[in-house]
Amino acid sequence: MKKVLVLLLTAGIFGFVACGESAEQKAAKEKAMADSIAAAQADSISNAASMAADSSATVDTTATTEEVAK
Repeated sequence: MKKVLVLLLTAGIFGFVACGESAEQKAAKEKAMADSIAAAQADSISNAASMAADSSATVDTTATTEEVAK
């Protein structure tokens, strides 16, 4: 009886391992990760550009105020 249970358990383990991810699923996961990284980089770049525009707007406002005072 023990041998039969061990045999069934072993077969079950092999069956479970064999039902892992397919190559298509792995490729889809990698593509999703690459897309996520690209989106994060694009968001970071747009935030940096926005901050740069805000800081240059402050400098331009100061220059305009000095020109008006003259």
